[in-house]
Amino acid sequence: MYPKVKDPSRVGEYSAVARAGGGYVWDEVLEYRVWFHDENGDEYYYAFGDAQTALECFNEEDGAEEPLALILQKEYVSEPEPGNYIHVKEERIAEWPLEFLRRPRRNENTIPNFMSPNAPENRLDIIRGLV
Repeated sequence: MYPKVKDPSRVGEYSAVARAGGGYVWDEVLEYRVWFHDENGDEYYYAFGDAQTALECFNEEDGAEEPLALILQKEYVSEPEPGNYIHVKEERIAEWPLEFLRRPRRNENTIPNFMSPNAPENRLDIIRGLV
């Protein structure tokens, strides 16, 4: 149901610091994470190579937050103001809720179609793979 990670040997090796959400598209899943907060206010996470194991951890461990996917965006869509879209051609890493991975992986046409003056009224239908 959820994509495989790009390189299982790298799981757990990525920086804990990542952007939160955004960008509309994804290229690769790097790892799946489950974050925890202890009684001292410290934060930590466990990294997993698949979503199913992350979901099991979330369901079985006290204090676990819902799993997130650490994703790579090779390029993405920025929306600094509602309806003002900018095609950004640089890589970034972000944490996404798993449900965002229901969107199809970005292909060479996704962002150009999204940015096109001929895009449908609801441009997000392109990101969602509906048009």
